[in-house]
Amino acid sequence: MTDDTPVTSAPGAADDPSTPEFWDARYGESDRLWSGEPNPQLVAEIAEVEAGTAVDIGCGEGADAIWLARRGWRVTGADISSVALERARAHGDQAGVEVEWVQTDLLAWQAPADGFDLVNVQFFQLAEPERTVALRRFAAAVAPGGLLLVVAHHPVHAETGVPGPPADRLYTPEDVTALFAAPEWETVTAETRTRTAAGHHSGTTEFTDSVVLLRRAR
Repeated sequence: MTDDTPVTSAPGAADDPSTPEFWDARYGESDRLWSGEPNPQLVAEIAEVEAGTAVDIGCGEGADAIWLARRGWRVTGADISSVALERARAHGDQAGVEVEWVQTDLLAWQAPADGFDLVNVQFFQLAEPERTVALRRFAAAVAPGGLLLVVAHHPVHAETGVPGPPADRLYTPEDVTALFAAPEWETVTAETRTRTAAGHHSGTTEFTDSVVLLRRAR
């Protein structure tokens, strides 16, 4: 494990979703928190893109990073949880791929100066104003000509009762594209998509995703 930005503890950290203690406890509730499959919107948007360098923000147990690495990308997987990263490293070893796994406070993470050809941000659900600050920080990691993929739960979830984050942490494609104007950014995709996936307990659930793919000008 590579330490990027030091992560510090605070009183009540286990109850604060911005801390490693919270996420270590969350991942510690089961042997596997996620399905092990890459997020479908990543596959839909990036499967035909020529491989380059990529960072997976909030990589969790590593499914997206491993999928990218299998397709020839040079990948960094970044997450706040050491428990998640231990699993991600094990899954990467099992898959026979090389990924740089980085433990970091993602809200303070500093990208390398030359950036990445792809910055993958899946379900990084924050309320304002932290959301805008985080998305702009992640966008700054995109190299000229590179891509920023942002996927989030849509606000319709608050109306339908689908399990997920509080309403103030849900956002639309337009909420994202409003932050990244031409000529520096080109909107490749800005859509709302519905998918069916396994629920948190049993059966299947219909999810609505906000999907935004942006290209940075060269």
